[in-house]
Amino acid sequence: MKLSLLVTPFSDENLQLAAQAGVTDIVSIYPGLELQNLLEIRNRVESFGLNLGVVERYVPTLDFVHGTGDRDAQIEGFKTLVRNMGEAGVPVLCYSWMPDDDWQRTSLEVKERGGALVTEFDIRNPETFRSVTGFDFDPSDPTPASALWENLEYFLNEVIPVAEDAGVKLAMHPDDPPMGRLRGQDRILSTPEAFERLVAMVDSPSNGICFCQGSFASHKNEYDIPGLIERLAPHITFAHFRDVVGAVPHFTESFHDTGKTDMAAAMKAYLDAGVDCPIRPDHVPTLAGETNEFPGYHMLGRLWAVGYMRGILDTWKAVPGS
Repeated sequence: MKLSLLVTPFSDENLQLAAQAGVTDIVSIYPGLELQNLLEIRNRVESFGLNLGVVERYVPTLDFVHGTGDRDAQIEGFKTLVRNMGEAGVPVLCYSWMPDDDWQRTSLEVKERGGALVTEFDIRNPETFRSVTGFDFDPSDPTPASALWENLEYFLNEVIPVAEDAGVKLAMHPDDPPMGRLRGQDRILSTPEAFERLVAMVDSPSNGICFCQGSFASHKNEYDIPGLIERLAPHITFAHFRDVVGAVPHFTESFHDTGKTDMAAAMKAYLDAGVDCPIRPDHVPTLAGETNEFPGYHMLGRLWAVGYMRGILDTWKAVPGS
């Protein structure tokens, strides 16, 4: 596994901290469609002895997810990004099929250990639900699940051949929260069966999965995460290492050692299954001295998480037969 980090903000100080913490790969947000922008990001990352391994977040998707009149233009933009990544040697592109564009939460300041702040999702009273992250999507003409699947198949048939030619692997992120319907809008990618359907649509190493542990762990089915890693391992091209307390309709995020998942067993599951891809701490608590301007994405919690993950990885590597 390639220990990776999305640094926020993307500064020289944070890149240096990532290198000092033992990270090998950096995750960049969407760089736009100019190759030169991506090359500049890559060169800046490499100047700290790091690799640019993944592009994720803020990748434009809503037109092709919903099949609007601008679908094909947006797909062409996605193809340009993939080709640029191939040219720049960036191997993984993480995206989602969330019809509301990004993850949804109802609170950003629930207190965890020592007063650290974490996010919460609570839809026990649907009448009072209001998202405070991402795009608060409440369409008057929602896209049904059948159309979301049709749009996905169209997209994959268009994009996967380009990704294969570029040597880039796509990594589909699960819906977060993992619900089949939210605010009247269907959502289609929150179960292992849905992801098996996804990879079967276009059989290719470039048609992969971002295994977000927190998204699967917060599903109402409360999946066994190590077992699910083993099940989906052949298709995992990127991994998000995080955890939660609770499940839909109510959950909060947590420190990596205060949630409900056996995180050591999860890491071992990747290793035992031969998964070798970038893995990063995803949402982390906001710690003392941080503003909580970017909930889940501040650096202190990420650095704590990197040490936690490295400790688990080194322990399993030292155990004979693991």
